[in-house]
Amino acid sequence: MKDFKQLIRGVPDFPKKGILFYDITTLLKNPLALREVLDTMASRYRDQKIDLVLGVESRGFIFAPTLACQLGAGFVPVRKPGKLPSETIQVTYDLEYGKDTLELHKDAINKGQRVLVVDDLLATGGTAAAVTQLIRRLGGEVVGLAFLVELEFLNGRKKLAGYDVFSLLQYQE
Repeated sequence: MKDFKQLIRGVPDFPKKGILFYDITTLLKNPLALREVLDTMASRYRDQKIDLVLGVESRGFIFAPTLACQLGAGFVPVRKPGKLPSETIQVTYDLEYGKDTLELHKDAINKGQRVLVVDDLLATGGTAAAVTQLIRRLGGEVVGLAFLVELEFLNGRKKLAGYDVFSLLQYQE
């Protein structure tokens, strides 16, 4: 399985007019593609001594727990406000089409823990940059950020300067 892009469908005007949504659910239902995506991501970080894999709500939850298991690490969810049951810290940030807020349990990361951030898509970089802020506030070390898809034309990597950023698939527009 080499061309994952053939398995991703573009949905115009979602979630709002003018946005082309890259729907990965069509890739996820292909067992060979899903396995190869997960194995490729895991192999990149296997020797990085990852303590925790943070999955960003909601599609990051698809990849992060499996990667955590493959890497011998724990899994931590980053959620929308009001979804986590214990005391949290939060950050509000800009999206390509509005604003959003994410939360993380205050005790999710111990000082010095090595953390890998996983999400399905890197667009403007706002979500990923916000997650790195949460990790740093708790004293964690961001080892890398891994994405299935990167929309290069939105220049999200600029907001992540200084971090190791990996994307399996890149779109030019």
